[in-house]
Amino acid sequence: MAIELEEPQIESNAQVLKDLFAGTMGGIAQVLVGQPFDTVKVRLQSAPEGTYTGAIDVIKRLIKNEGFAGFYKGTLTPLVGVGACVSVQFSVNEFMKRYYDRKLQGHSLSLINYFNCGAVAGFANGFLASPIEHIRIRLQTQTGTQKTFNGPLHCAKKIYEIDGIRGIYKGLGPSLVRESVGLGIYFATYEALIAKDLKHHSGLTRSQIKPWKLCLYGGLSGYSLWIAIYPVDVIKSKLQTDALKAAQYKSSLSVIRDVWTKQGIKGFYKGFLPTILRAAPANGATFAVFELTIRLLNK
Repeated sequence: MAIELEEPQIESNAQVLKDLFAGTMGGIAQVLVGQPFDTVKVRLQSAPEGTYTGAIDVIKRLIKNEGFAGFYKGTLTPLVGVGACVSVQFSVNEFMKRYYDRKLQGHSLSLINYFNCGAVAGFANGFLASPIEHIRIRLQTQTGTQKTFNGPLHCAKKIYEIDGIRGIYKGLGPSLVRESVGLGIYFATYEALIAKDLKHHSGLTRSQIKPWKLCLYGGLSGYSLWIAIYPVDVIKSKLQTDALKAAQYKSSLSVIRDVWTKQGIKGFYKGFLPTILRAAPANGATFAVFELTIRLLNK
């Protein structure tokens, strides 16, 4: 199925730099909006069965024991890291769109083409996202006064001392699956919504689509991503919060067996509520900031 969209701009070094910068801005917006939701999600995913009764219980305890600053624990890592990750996601996705545009010689890209663009972007991003998320999750799940890690650099150093580079990249397998499949769906959904809007309003250009619509389409794309790949994210989080010494899990399969045996299918959707609540504002902000930054840079 072909969908009508404006032709991507001709590739140039300047445009690649613009994509990278706009992606970084989108990533920063995503972290600032979504970090509190992410902290709640990670604690629900990684805590032993019975620790929390639900997302509200996590929020109450977090405020009581750590204050509102607890929601932004480990924020420095994602602020830098997610900015870099989203920069890679969007710049590679835009690069692939230009590649397909040349290959198809002006014909419209199909949804499969857009899925492929997002999947390549996700695969490339997975190698960056995996260690960044590992460090962030270790910091997010620290509770009490006895801290194992004093910050992101100290955390990375400790992990490396115990398990080397393999430890830093723990959870890489599910990260690559999540990023490839998830971002393929993510970007294809967004482009389909943009295309529908352009088709519905004759004469409208992409740069004229209102910011609130960009937020809406980004939010819906976030929903499609997390609904599709959430169980994979749980597996990744379980691996990345496992003990550094005497680890319980040897692989993703051992996580799957353990979660299925102890909790059944619901175990793979632990923390789903805060994730879905986060999806609309965080991803809406990401796409809107990216598109608006590109518009400013291309003036």
